[in-house]
Amino acid sequence: MIIVGEASGDMHAARLVRAIRAQDPAITFFGVGGEQMRAAGVDTVVDIADMAVTGFAEVISKYRHLRRIFYDMLAVLRSRQPNAVILVDYPGFNLRFAKRAHLMGFKTIQYICPQVWAWNQARIPRMATILDRLIVFFPFEPDYFKETSLQVDFVGNPLVDEVTEAREQSPVPLPWQGEPRIALLPGSRSHEIERILPAMWEAARLIEARHPAVSFIIPVHDGSVAKLVKRVQSELPDGPSRCQTVIGQTRPVMGEARAALIASGTATLEASLMRCPMVITYRASLVTYLLYRVLAKVDYLGLVNIIAGREIAPERLQYGGTPKDLADAIDPLISDDTAHAAALAELDEVNRRLGQPGAADRAALAVLDTIEAS
Repeated sequence: MIIVGEASGDMHAARLVRAIRAQDPAITFFGVGGEQMRAAGVDTVVDIADMAVTGFAEVISKYRHLRRIFYDMLAVLRSRQPNAVILVDYPGFNLRFAKRAHLMGFKTIQYICPQVWAWNQARIPRMATILDRLIVFFPFEPDYFKETSLQVDFVGNPLVDEVTEAREQSPVPLPWQGEPRIALLPGSRSHEIERILPAMWEAARLIEARHPAVSFIIPVHDGSVAKLVKRVQSELPDGPSRCQTVIGQTRPVMGEARAALIASGTATLEASLMRCPMVITYRASLVTYLLYRVLAKVDYLGLVNIIAGREIAPERLQYGGTPKDLADAIDPLISDDTAHAAALAELDEVNRRLGQPGAADRAALAVLDTIEAS
């Protein structure tokens, strides 16, 4: 049985399923998933579209619906009696399910660690009692469980495989209009773009004043995000004179950019793997920001900095992320070759720590080892 709750989990789970089947084609899968898992041959009893919730209010409004799915899947678990249950990310649902499955005598494997290193470290001992194995993507995560008996496997990060594949693709022409080339990545969610793009846009204008031939590209995932970017731009004062938005070319843009202004998130790791020096920013609602300041157990927000253990990419967050702050922070990466080379060397060390390609294959071996030990 395998359970995911969102699109990113569907992608990671599909890779894992294919890797397991490559080792043992006789294994069958069922559970909760989406199109990518179905394409990998998983019998999806529930579609992830029925699981998707964003924000506290929506979780409350859909509680009864999610509770029904929870108990329906427990009934399926009792009926089909799998050799193991794989829970992919989605900890609010999946750790509760793991507890029930473990009490019922099933092997439980968590694939992708909840961010216990950032907050809610009280989950750590509880996870050790309800999981048989934990498979993680970041090299620092096993240390958080070293005082427990839980077996934790760092298998590397799947982004390494994805970026390796992206680098092997034929280059595509991109609409740069000058030098230096700067990527602007204000996030993919609507609230991120609405809060972060205005500061980036004004910062780009300030950068152009210092570097008149500069060119900007905003890479987005799909057309709906491109429309949102265009709407936000239309509501702002004049920005840089040479800025284009492109769809579906995030990694190629990062690969060709001299540097990037980038919203904190997984995109910072993509930029690192594409060897694109960056300045990290984020702007949340006041309530979210205050909660983060109180609850966060890490010194940095950007994943590249967390992995490095120090600020190798400047972070300009919330009220410290003014347009001038952003422009000043990225300027050395644009104008100083020594600073640019030093940033690349730091990113190369982070990339080394993320592991070699083959994360899904190593995870598959861990899953099969857990099943064979039962």
